[in-house]
Amino acid sequence: MLNNTLSSYNTSTNSIDTKLHATDTGQINIRELESTLSLSPSFLISISSRQTWLVFAAAVFLVSVPVFIEAPLVRSLPFISLAITGFWVWLSFKLMSRPATYLWGDLLLGFSWSWLAGAIYWGWLRWEPVWHLPVESIGLPFACWCLLRNWGKVGNFFYLGSLLGTVLTDVYFYIVDLMPYWRQIMQVEPAGAPLILQNALIQVQTPWGQTWAVILASVLLIAGILPLRQRQRHWYAFGGAVLSTILVDSLFLLAAYAA
Repeated sequence: MLNNTLSSYNTSTNSIDTKLHATDTGQINIRELESTLSLSPSFLISISSRQTWLVFAAAVFLVSVPVFIEAPLVRSLPFISLAITGFWVWLSFKLMSRPATYLWGDLLLGFSWSWLAGAIYWGWLRWEPVWHLPVESIGLPFACWCLLRNWGKVGNFFYLGSLLGTVLTDVYFYIVDLMPYWRQIMQVEPAGAPLILQNALIQVQTPWGQTWAVILASVLLIAGILPLRQRQRHWYAFGGAVLSTILVDSLFLLAAYAA
């Protein structure tokens, strides 16, 4: 009877050991699978592709949405808007200090230059369109200096894309002779703005205005889409910033029609 009990005990122990071994083996296999996936080219490409499109979406957001946030803020509280630039710069360097968030800090630093330019121009110089491009170019020397050293490519390409969109929009205003309406609308009360916008729309709807709208929109489309073929994050930041210019200009045009 003692032999039977010992035999039963040994069998039970062996069974438990087998299960434990199977569990350990399963865990090891899972770890090996995770390790293999993390090192596999297709897995890395999937992560890289997703990040690239996230950069594109963030670039579109950072050009489009702040236009409608900063514009009303800077009109009533220009000094606060200017001070927020310091927060963006601080946050960008904070994010860049960590490898996991470096990319977003890089992008945010480029956005800081656009925010700074907007705060200065729309806060104190918005009555004179001649100053628009010089102020918007305030970060251009820094961006060029960084790119020559191959640093901060995502943020600086975003800034350059945003600046290109601004340049082409202002060129359209000059060619179609919309600058007088710009000056007027910055000086009148809100109640007088619809009449000025209607007169500006008449200018836009002329054959000259429509032709140049098509030409410059085509240039923006080409400049925004071609860089996406490179499949690099800094080019996606550039393309997103350029293409979002079309979105912003279209929204302003719709607002003018609504007025």
